[in-house]
Amino acid sequence: MITEQLVGAKQKSKSTYETDKSSEKPIRSIAKAVSWRIIGTLDTLLISYILTGKIALAASIASIDFITKMVLYFFHERLWNKVSWGK
Repeated sequence: MITEQLVGAKQKSKSTYETDKSSEKPIRSIAKAVSWRIIGTLDTLLISYILTGKIALAASIASIDFITKMVLYFFHERLWNKVSWGK
């Protein structure tokens, strides 16, 4: 049953190069960047607070980290979307 679903899904989901070459829309990359950065920022906030003992300093570090890494992640995703390897 599971095998049939997997095989059936593969047969139905055949796509063309044209649809695969830009398989992800920019808005999806933005949503992924934001959700990942929320997790990453909470991690940075916690670690910064543990190391400094000051919540204001930890929040400043986490805020800068949130913005810079979200922008970097977005462009990283867009560049990888142009790479055909592994698609």
